[in-house]
Amino acid sequence: SGINAEYGVDNVGEGWLSDRSWTELECLNMVGDFVGIVDTFKDHADAFRVYFDSSEPHRAPLPGKWEELTKFQKLLILKCIRPDKFTNAMQDFIASNLGDQFIEPQTADLSLVYKDSSPTTPLIFVLSVGTDPAADLYAFAEEMKFSKKLTAISLGQGQGPRAEAMMRSAMERGRWVFFQNCHLAPSWMSSLEQLIENIDPDKVHRDFRLWLTSMPTPKFPVAILQNGSKMTVEPPRGVKANLLRSYAQYNDEFLTSCTGRDAEFKALLFSLFMFNAVICERRKFGSLGFNIPYDFTTGDCNICVSQLNMFLQEYAPQVPLKVLHYTAGDINFGGRVTDDWDRRCINTILYGFYNSEVLKEDHVFSESGIYTNFLTSRCSRTTSSTSSNCP
Repeated sequence: SGINAEYGVDNVGEGWLSDRSWTELECLNMVGDFVGIVDTFKDHADAFRVYFDSSEPHRAPLPGKWEELTKFQKLLILKCIRPDKFTNAMQDFIASNLGDQFIEPQTADLSLVYKDSSPTTPLIFVLSVGTDPAADLYAFAEEMKFSKKLTAISLGQGQGPRAEAMMRSAMERGRWVFFQNCHLAPSWMSSLEQLIENIDPDKVHRDFRLWLTSMPTPKFPVAILQNGSKMTVEPPRGVKANLLRSYAQYNDEFLTSCTGRDAEFKALLFSLFMFNAVICERRKFGSLGFNIPYDFTTGDCNICVSQLNMFLQEYAPQVPLKVLHYTAGDINFGGRVTDDWDRRCINTILYGFYNSEVLKEDHVFSESGIYTNFLTSRCSRTTSSTSSNCP
């Protein structure tokens, strides 16, 4: 490992502290303000064991005088004793010194990107697994009064000529064209490159815009990337980030659109977003999360939201939980699931969020009590305040 400590004290934490961690602690003992930490560790091994066993050691106090160290110095001790929490500690350190915006994923502001664009500059969404910027673009088009002037096509085999005709028409009439999944049409990319190069800035309609989405691929023309405005689209990481991303797609008008059933709609909507966040986060655990990796997208959740709104009004005054379970667990999300055990797992998780208990005040989703439901007594909150208070 390249570590060469000369202190030579036996590992007093043997049995719970690894030899590597102890060696790193001995090395740290030779540096400035950390001299004497090994002796303190020997005399207060039980206190350090409590620190080691903590579920959040990066926020737990250090024994004795070591609590007086700076936040950065505490990071070094944590790196030695609990390296698995070092990333969490770094996030807290950056947030406290620079701000939360540097650790939370930021959504692309399409208005700013659009402002800097031109009819000859394609706007490119670089995708990653589980992302779909279509909903954001449609919402932006609605905001810009271009919803009826936006034409979209998902590229693939045989779609090239149709897409070319669509683009030529849009350049003359001042419309937007949205070519999705360019990576699925590698043979047509050279034609697209020529079309963009041949756009005459003096003749093209000033309102024309070309929007593209593509996964990273060597087949995508370099010239288009160099001349276009690029936006990376990454799935949110963490439950809170997922909740914020879900709520950011809807405005206050939509949250109050379930006439006469606002309380049930908002409570079940929050539960649905929690369910979506949980199953998306399970993917990072590999086979421990699901037997087969599934690419759940924002579209799966958006369909469930629309159905929730519709079914609550159609079945009033009842809450059609069986219908909601079936559409979400077997059709929308479940439609992607091919493994029987994974389907059973998803439906079991879903029943924990889509049930009558979430309509009661002070219902909690976890034994720790950290994740609580959207209390019906707080249904008057705005979307922004709801999102900012998500755990």
